[in-house]
Amino acid sequence: MGSKLKNLGLISFGVVAGVAASLQYSALAQKINALPLPLEKLSEFSEVFGMIKSEYVEPVEDEKLLDEAINGMVNALDPHSAYLDKKSFKELREGTEGKFVGLGIEVGMEDGYVKVVSPIEDSPASRAGIQPSDLITRIDGVPIKGLSIDDAVKKMRGEPNSKITLTIARKTEDKPIVVTLTRELIKQHSVKGKLVEPGYAWIRISQFQEPTLDDMVKKISALYTQDPGLKGLVLDLRNDPGGVLPGAIGVSAAFLPKDVAVVSTNGQVEDSKRTYFAKKEFYAERGVGDPLAKLPAAIKNIPMVVLINTGSASASEIVAGALQDYRRATIIGTQSYGKGSVQTVHQITDDTAIKLTTARYYTPLGRAIQAKGIQPDLRVEETANGDGFNALRSREADLVKHLSNDREAEPETAIVDELEEEKRLIELAKKSAPLEFGSKDDFQLKQALNHLKGLPVKVTPLKTASLEPVNAAPPAVKNKGGHSKK
Repeated sequence: MGSKLKNLGLISFGVVAGVAASLQYSALAQKINALPLPLEKLSEFSEVFGMIKSEYVEPVEDEKLLDEAINGMVNALDPHSAYLDKKSFKELREGTEGKFVGLGIEVGMEDGYVKVVSPIEDSPASRAGIQPSDLITRIDGVPIKGLSIDDAVKKMRGEPNSKITLTIARKTEDKPIVVTLTRELIKQHSVKGKLVEPGYAWIRISQFQEPTLDDMVKKISALYTQDPGLKGLVLDLRNDPGGVLPGAIGVSAAFLPKDVAVVSTNGQVEDSKRTYFAKKEFYAERGVGDPLAKLPAAIKNIPMVVLINTGSASASEIVAGALQDYRRATIIGTQSYGKGSVQTVHQITDDTAIKLTTARYYTPLGRAIQAKGIQPDLRVEETANGDGFNALRSREADLVKHLSNDREAEPETAIVDELEEEKRLIELAKKSAPLEFGSKDDFQLKQALNHLKGLPVKVTPLKTASLEPVNAAPPAVKNKGGHSKK
């Protein structure tokens, strides 16, 4: 790969067991300026290094010590910055293609454990019954609490057909669950859809990958062939942890007016201050043409609902935020995760890299999503009684050392008896199976269809302080330029 991958842009929420999150190959260029180094601290580092080499109980290789020093320095910044060793970097590059060897689990961190965001359909994880919000506490019998998420995921990776045993804590079970899985090649199809009833279509994007935009165009075109008189579309981004930025821009552009701003970024260096528009140069591969040209023209005006929940993060929040700002779609569900930062991958050697948080991203109206998320226009929980598994999930703002929101104060949570509330939610969860998105029992989807038909929607009353609804006018259409001036 060499210098071709010297700088890679990345937007991600969790990582996938077997692959890291997706890449944006049109990178934010980053020039490293020579800055004066603190000589006193460098001298202190040298002294500690020498002490370990000469006095530690057993010999330690120089390379290992320096790798761990870099790893510790980067990991201390925020939950999404990380040092990528040879294996991690290779898997990161491969992951954007939507196929990898692993277990098929999208994961995050909670209380020092690996938390399952979502198992990938038809993967070893889904077939073994692993569920969203499961906590992985042991890998092959070894406790993993205290490991970084990258280190924990490394332990879950391996060769095809190799076995791994996971110990899982599930809030609906009194005892740990032990499952043995066989790693395999996972081919993830990030888009699926169907006619849920005559005149109404459902499109689900589970993750933004390189093939996502083409796959969505094919799916929408097929649905219009089935029913040319479509009257409404539900775009389902629940539990979508993010992925490649061009995919998010392309999906937004499919439904927005031509050339409007979709998302902007702002960071410390000049090249991180950018605005991305609904133009093919921002979402299509060079020399390939415009994949959106194949869409039926009616897609620009079809009434829309976007479904989100706490598992909707990063690239999915870009799409929801853009469609909300332009009032192109009604956002229904629960507040999103709040992962509004951009990670850039800087290649250090041929085999290693640094994944570094370099910018925050903003909706067309200038709202910062980081640690706050997208507030739905209509708050609807997963179940008719206003509860569900979503209520048990953590958000970006719950992570230790999370990057702050630089434009608005993070919402305060109402004072509640957390223990009693969790007990109540666990008891409720015991009575119901995990939700299958798009099924006949999907309560949020039913409410989305009701909204498209002009029927009443069962809105969930807020129990905590939240964001104000979006009442500002949509931003003016911008046809020129590609950079914001800040």
